[in-house]
Amino acid sequence: MTTTAKPRSRMSLRDRIHVFDAKGSPYLLVAPFFLLFAVFGLFPMIFTLYASMQDWSVRRPERSFIGLDNYSFLLFEYDRFGWSIFNTLGMFVIATIPQLIVALMVANALNKRLRGQLMWRMLVLAPIVTSVMAVGIVFARIWGQEYGMVNGFLGLFGVDNINWHSGRLSSWVAIASMVDWRWMGYNALIYLAAMQVIPRNLYEAAALDGASASQQFWKITIPQLKPVIIFTVFISSVGGMMLFVEPMMFGSGQLSGGTAGQFQTTSMVLVDMLRTHGNYGLSSAAGWILFVVIGLVAGLNFLIINRLQGDK
Repeated sequence: MTTTAKPRSRMSLRDRIHVFDAKGSPYLLVAPFFLLFAVFGLFPMIFTLYASMQDWSVRRPERSFIGLDNYSFLLFEYDRFGWSIFNTLGMFVIATIPQLIVALMVANALNKRLRGQLMWRMLVLAPIVTSVMAVGIVFARIWGQEYGMVNGFLGLFGVDNINWHSGRLSSWVAIASMVDWRWMGYNALIYLAAMQVIPRNLYEAAALDGASASQQFWKITIPQLKPVIIFTVFISSVGGMMLFVEPMMFGSGQLSGGTAGQFQTTSMVLVDMLRTHGNYGLSSAAGWILFVVIGLVAGLNFLIINRLQGDK
């Protein structure tokens, strides 16, 4: 007994469009991102990796392959580069931890029923849209040695004027205040948006059980915000390790980071190698070392947060 296969019916144009819309259109929608990333992200990374292994500078336009010599010079011979990593990590810790804590407190306050909520939320965002030049000028006056506001306040208690630019820790504190003032509102609004979607019945049930406002905050708000807190910690870690604008403005636009490089960050060394010395190879190597350090810091944050959450 023989069976004849039924001929496959040809799909109509409308059916083909429907199949393409269901299966192919998602790839078209995400393709622009990957194309832009390939042009402006992946290609520069590959090219800088190539440049980092070359003896290539303005003084010697001809390139020659030198392997890992640029990395070896930065890590073991150029003292300022090691200090720049130390400075970057120090300012990152001093700036990020208080920033996120204050942002969480501000978001919790804005989540209450306040008069003029829209006005307060707009004011919180004001530092982000403020000109960086204006921020640098204002904070230079605040932390000035002779007529600075901070020294003037400390003088009321008999404290002598402090040269905030000369010391490593003092300059870190001054720069961290600039970072905190600029980005605290951004993180506060992220926390506020997450707080808005927490079910209100959780708070109502806790209030009926006699939980105070502080107990509700620690037992309900914080656990519900864990994914958002992880996100802000990760973003702040990446941004903190690429710190450049604030320390440069604090140093009056100089890339040296003080007389002894006491607040020179790794990003400033990277730009200084290119702009001042015109060395493409060393600048590219510094960029890749910074990339690896950022990856290590982000990975450490991930492990710590997973441990705090009890993930195995």
